Amino acid sequence: MTPSVPLPDAFLKAPIAHRAYHDKARGRPENAPAAIRAALEAGYGIEVDIQPSRDGVPMVFHDYDLGRLTHETGPVAQRTSSDLRAIRLKDSRETIPTLAEVLEMVGGRAPLLIEIKDQDGALGPNVGPLEAAVAAALMDYEGPVAVMSFNPHAVAALARLAPHIPRGLTTCAFAEDDWPLVKADRLAELAAIPDYDRVGASFISHDATDLSAAPVSALKARGVPVLCWTVKSLAQETQARDIADNVTFERYRAPLGG
Repeated sequence: MTPSVPLPDAFLKAPIAHRAYHDKARGRPENAPAAIRAALEAGYGIEVDIQPSRDGVPMVFHDYDLGRLTHETGPVAQRTSSDLRAIRLKDSRETIPTLAEVLEMVGGRAPLLIEIKDQDGALGPNVGPLEAAVAAALMDYEGPVAVMSFNPHAVAALARLAPHIPRGLTTCAFAEDDWPLVKADRLAELAAIPDYDRVGASFISHDATDLSAAPVSALKARGVPVLCWTVKSLAQETQARDIADNVTFERYRAPLGG
């Protein structure tokens, strides 16, 4: 069993802006610098996603492919970091930032929740390079920060590489329709959240529509902090907070103070 690092209290206070405080209509795409600045100005926590560039640089970008969020196509991981930093995000003047650039922007002024996207393809053990690059970027960072992933192997790697950084599991019901590339038995295994203690997690971030699940209740009863994703209205937030200690939100202005 890997020792855990407590999640800082800052993550349980202000709501956490999902993929930063994005608003396409206002020129703030997901995970973009403008969305990060907006979250800082509003007083929110910030959640971002990490994909690797071809040269191993952690990039702040949600999708595996460029097509939905940019006018380019193809896998993010097949472009160099310099190429990616020059690609403009749709409906804005913004480009794709590196994790190092985001860390400099935030500078400890808000809690920063970093989700590392699975690179194994099957939520399995083929991980390491991206986690090592994230750990290196965070080595000297000062401020409330935590890392998480749907892949427990990625979280276990972070426990070895950055044992001082709080880490958690991103969790859900792992329905087969939502994970077509992952074997059914692996999904059934993950739905029970069996790796929480093994990886030294100190929180979970669970699907807001599945907060009544038995594994969530069991962890909640142990005093484990429960975050949730992705709340999309004040009514949904009110319901989620019956169980969750904090929410990750988008599409509305979440009230400060919960």
